[in-house]
Parts: sequence; structure tokens; C-alpha cells
Amino acid sequence: MIDQFLSSAESKWGQPSGLVMLLPHGYEGQGPEHSSARIERFLTLCAGNNLQIVNCTTPAQYFHVLRRQMYGGHDRRGVRKPLVIFTPKSLLRHPHAVSHLQDFTNAGFREVLPEPFHGTPSRLVFCSGKIYYDLLAGRGERAAGAALVRLEQLYPFPAEQVGEILSQYPGAEIVWAQEEPRNMGPWRFIREHFQTLVAAPRRDVWYVGRPESASPATGSGKRHQQEQSAIVNDALTPGAISQTAKVRV
Repeated sequence: MIDQFLSSAESKWGQPSGLVMLLPHGYEGQGPEHSSARIERFLTLCAGNNLQIVNCTTPAQYFHVLRRQMYGGHDRRGVRKPLVIFTPKSLLRHPHAVSHLQDFTNAGFREVLPEPFHGTPSRLVFCSGKIYYDLLAGRGERAAGAALVRLEQLYPFPAEQVGEILSQYPGAEIVWAQEEPRNMGPWRFIREHFQTLVAAPRRDVWYVGRPESASPATGSGKRHQQEQSAIVNDALTPGAISQTAKVRV
């Protein structure tokens, strides 16, 4: 259904769609089938602005992306595009996943959410989805000099906004952190786009996340916490990319 009637229907038959799909996705230690909505599969379907792929981390962002879909979720021709939203269950009750009233009334959907960072960070840690809150908590415990940047929209990829952030911190290490195994999640899609952004001047982009796996996630809550802690540590600590799988662009 997704291949035939959602991602390619406009290209094949000239039949656009404004369908919104909410897909539970987030590594919360509840087992493989509770973890992954297969972000990587949706991203491989993306071409020619046929889909919108988002992973919101605040209530206001969720509100604004739905509003945008109704009033502006279309291309220059006025054709609305399907919207796929990955929705972590734990953010429904997370104490930090909140928005102020003015976030709903005085703003719109933001494809990228960079944190205000005072000083010069040693690392730029890019991520998407609920892992941001794990990284935020871990940074507070370590007092690490890492700036966190959330990609709220994965496709169409916000290359201009990401490029501006990279140019602001030319000396910082660049890390992509994700919960998913290396052969899953957004990494391979992200890597392709970052290769262009860091080509001149040449900069390395490090991957931090779970190693390649045939299973979306472990079935052990204890093992899950160990993996998650290693990801947070390696993402935030300069020179500590050792415990989790890593590659570099």
C-alpha cells in the first residue's frame, strides 16, 4: 500500500495525497517490535519531494506540522504531499517534552531545532527524535561541551539550515547520534547529505549508535539501558567513540 499508493502514486498516476501517518517509533526497552517503525525504509522511498518525513520532539512542533499539512503542506504547485510522523510513546509523558503557550501561537514548524549554546562547543551532536532527551540529561550530568541539534524534519532534508549551523562552529567535531542500529534509522540517509555539506572544507562526521543488527532492538531491558548509556557517553565525550559502532564520513 505504501509503495504503490502513497510514495509513488503522484509520479505514477498523477494522484496526489495528503494522508497523515502516525507511526510509533522510539527505543524504550520494550522489545524489538515496540521500537522501530522502520524509518530507513520510508527514507529510501523519498525522491522528488514526494513525502514529508518528520520526528517531532515537542507538542508545539507536532501541532504546527499538522497545521502546516492542512494549510501549507504542499509544493509550489499547490499539491499536498503525504506526511509521515514518527511518534515516540514515551514523549507523551516525558517531563521535558513540553511547550509554552507562545510556542503554539507565535511560531510555526521548525525543520531544525539548534540549541542556543554560549561559547564554543567541542562537538556538534546532531540527532532526531526522543534520543535528544537522553543526550540532554547526559550532558547535564557530564557538563560536556556539546551542542545538540535536532533534525525535526528528515525529508525534505533541510540542507541550508544544517549548513548554516556547521558554518557557525567550524572547529567542532560533528557527530550523528541515533538509537537505531547502524543499518537502520536515518544514518545512511543522513550520511549521504552530510557528505556534500562537509566536502569543502573537509570535515569528518562520526556515527554513534548501535552496531549493525538483524533485529530492530534487544529484548532485554537491562541490555537496552547499557546500550543507551554507551551511546550517550560516546556522543557527548570527545575521543570516547569506542564502545558503540562508529564510522566516519
